[in-house]
Amino acid sequence: MDKKITKHWPGKPAICLVFFLMGWGHISPCQETDHPNIILFYVDDLGWSDLGYTGSVFYESPTIDLMAAKAMIFTNAYANAPNCAPSRASLLSGLYTPRHGVYTVAPAARGKSSNRKLVPTPTKTELSPSFPTIANMLQQHGYETAQIGKWHLGKGPSNAVHQGFDISSGGTARGYPPSYFSPYKIPGFEDGSTREYLTDRLTDEALRFIEDQAEQPFFLYLSHYAVHTPLQAKEADKTPFSDKNSAKDQDNITYAAMIRSVDRSMARIESKLKDLQLTEKTLIIFYSDNGGLGSVTSNKPLKGEKGMLYEGGIRVPMFWYWPGKIKPHTVCNEPVIGIDIFPTLMAVAGVSAEDLRLDGEDLTPLLFEKGMWEQRSLYWHFPAYLQGTRSTKYPQELVRGWRAVPSGAIRKGDWKLIEDFETGELFLYNLTLDISEKENLALKNPTKLYELKRELKNWRKEMNARAPAKINSDYFK
Repeated sequence: MDKKITKHWPGKPAICLVFFLMGWGHISPCQETDHPNIILFYVDDLGWSDLGYTGSVFYESPTIDLMAAKAMIFTNAYANAPNCAPSRASLLSGLYTPRHGVYTVAPAARGKSSNRKLVPTPTKTELSPSFPTIANMLQQHGYETAQIGKWHLGKGPSNAVHQGFDISSGGTARGYPPSYFSPYKIPGFEDGSTREYLTDRLTDEALRFIEDQAEQPFFLYLSHYAVHTPLQAKEADKTPFSDKNSAKDQDNITYAAMIRSVDRSMARIESKLKDLQLTEKTLIIFYSDNGGLGSVTSNKPLKGEKGMLYEGGIRVPMFWYWPGKIKPHTVCNEPVIGIDIFPTLMAVAGVSAEDLRLDGEDLTPLLFEKGMWEQRSLYWHFPAYLQGTRSTKYPQELVRGWRAVPSGAIRKGDWKLIEDFETGELFLYNLTLDISEKENLALKNPTKLYELKRELKNWRKEMNARAPAKINSDYFK
């Protein structure tokens, strides 16, 4: 069945004029540019250890591995938050979570009330259109913009077409698909032929968009639902793993097959760019929204999983690929975070972002190995609860039975501090010496502990980030 991408035009000139008057930009949206095409290839719940190039010997990702080898790999790349919605809100807005108020996948008060000591900070479920997004800014500068796949940041006035995207396909307020096979039951998304697979279908939509925009700059936000649950995969993708030995607790055949489908998506994107002679005109960013889920994969050697502020919940794969521009076969060990993508893309596209007051930093000094890069701190604020995953492979990593309790974290240089808001406990790690966060150095390094605790507290004050303090009346000690 031949399917069309629905194209929405929410009064682009009028919207851009409003943005101009609000101080969001200075250049006409109709200006002709020779700026690069940009593809943000975003994978859901893909763990740091889930690819061949990051160390997996069970999962297979040959296309992604080869592209990473020709790119700049960031070994200390972080998600903006340990789960989906807040990470995505920060990615598109370039802001830390306290700025927009999307702290977790609602509700913030998960689990049994009598087990929650604190009343969690309320979370928003939508990214307000009052925040300019990457798409808003690029759209003003003549880019055609498309959101294909997962959205998870609201509906109605908060959906993608009101956030700078000319085209939106497959995105809803929901964070996962009812089915990876047609019929998908995704509102507004046309079903395909019987047993059509969602990752393949989203790639079809992406290829059609690339073909249609081959003569002008485009921004493609290809946000796959994979490898989020429900775990469903094509039988043909499962077959190569049926007789394969597991390693490092990575042994789920269906999950491996879903990664294979994501790799196939990248292969098709790369092939299409080559056919259209757009390879050297296109920047590709490969990234994941948070760490892998402990019930289906292993993030070892990292500790923890999706939902946690341990490394396994927030350290993720990332590389930047741009032939002829970014030096291939390069590795960057500087800590970076998803909010850095917004200012970096503005710099690459020649868009002024001075008036936006973004929290991220422009990574071009690292990408192009020019200019100075100053060490800075990265922060996380997660004032919510997540109940423990019953089927997690690592119950010893749960916090008093929770996957997450209200907490915050800071990464500065080699050091990382996690603060538990329930108990006031502090956990200090030297990640260069202890990537698995096995030894809490809080008592051995009081000077560093005080430095990071003070900096984290000052950051919360600057962000007006409320740490939960009110005791839950239902709490049973």
